[in-house]
Amino acid sequence: VKTTEIVYLPCIYRNTSTEAPDYLATVDVDPKSPQYCQVIHRLPMPNMKDELHHSGWNTCSSCFGDSTKSRTKLMLPCLISSRIYVVDVGTEPRAPKLHKVIEPQDIHAKCDLGYLHTSHCLASGEVMISALGDPKGNGKGGFVLLDGETFEVKGTWERPGGAAPLGYDFWYQPRHNVMISTEWAAPNVLRDGFNPADVQAGLYGSCLHVWDWQRHEMVQTLHLQDGLIPLEIRFLHNPAASQGFVGCALGSNIQRFYKNEGGTWSVEKVIQVPPKKVKGQCLITDILLSLDDRFLYFSNWLHGDLRQYDISDPKRPRLTGQLFLGGSIVKGGPVQVLEDQELKSQPEPLVVKGKRVAGGPQMIQLSLDGKRLYVTTSLYSAWDKQFYPDLIREGSVMLQIDVDTEKGGLKLNPNFLVDFGKEPLGPALAHELRYPGGDCSSDIWL
Repeated sequence: VKTTEIVYLPCIYRNTSTEAPDYLATVDVDPKSPQYCQVIHRLPMPNMKDELHHSGWNTCSSCFGDSTKSRTKLMLPCLISSRIYVVDVGTEPRAPKLHKVIEPQDIHAKCDLGYLHTSHCLASGEVMISALGDPKGNGKGGFVLLDGETFEVKGTWERPGGAAPLGYDFWYQPRHNVMISTEWAAPNVLRDGFNPADVQAGLYGSCLHVWDWQRHEMVQTLHLQDGLIPLEIRFLHNPAASQGFVGCALGSNIQRFYKNEGGTWSVEKVIQVPPKKVKGQCLITDILLSLDDRFLYFSNWLHGDLRQYDISDPKRPRLTGQLFLGGSIVKGGPVQVLEDQELKSQPEPLVVKGKRVAGGPQMIQLSLDGKRLYVTTSLYSAWDKQFYPDLIREGSVMLQIDVDTEKGGLKLNPNFLVDFGKEPLGPALAHELRYPGGDCSSDIWL
């Protein structure tokens, strides 16, 4: 199957009115197909209330030197149950099958970790998955290591006792012997919703952790100025690059991290989303770099806009595209904007193919040629329920944004809509998108 014909998305029922397992949806994105914009397959998980979230491959571009390895297994770590589902997409890509279930007890016993998030494959053939906490839900930013063939739990990647205080996402760059990880919060803090008092109490993350890739040890902690809740982190795709970007959700900014001549690492704020005189922040929740390292994309889940920046000069990103795709500040919505440095009036609600879009732009994924940006609208079921109750009732959507790769610019495709509000068992919350052949947030080059 060609990589542009289908995408995979985890769909969540936890915190909705539907009592059913989460599932992996396969969506047809081939404009020539009679099933275009449709969910063509659903693979339900065997357990309830897992909270599927992110996904990754058993192998990617870093493993391509090994001809025996192939990208046939999709890893589905669970944010709440701490299970790991291994899904076979190689036998029949349009109809994936469950290959193996790794139970939380195995991860708890061998790693003392739980609440799993980001999955990346390693050049060794192993699979590495970040954790947010220990089995009891306290903060613990460690990493689970799996055998890449049997998917047995081998233990932790980091040395015993060497976990970070909090965890979330990570990216590695072997040519610089470095991995950098980010922080959300302890599972017990974020699990049931967002409490602003927890921010005042210092319970949300504000640091990047720099690790020695060969020694598996944390060597530096970068404290972010105005950088509360650093979530998604991306090095430039160029394997020789010694810099990248991280999106700070509550700080409403993008920060650039970079290597100094002496070998240490530093960080600086390069984009600040202008504040609006409303209660709350814009909540930058996902960032993405195009494969040619020219454009940076990020989503403001609460304000509702999606942005594109030219990063030809990474120190000075230049805004080249912006689209409002729902959000909390639309006209007639629950939030009144009293003062705005960017907009003359509040944006209109988004209606695509007759569907009023609930929520705001959240997870994003770019086609390999950089011309199509796919967007979903769910963040995490408990926070969806808190910030966008209509999203729980109506389900999330998947949208397509057409990208001008020459001059920059974003345009909504009015003919593309996948409405997860019409799923057979009830409205579902679709999250991260994955291409069968790898994409801008799954592959790391060596």
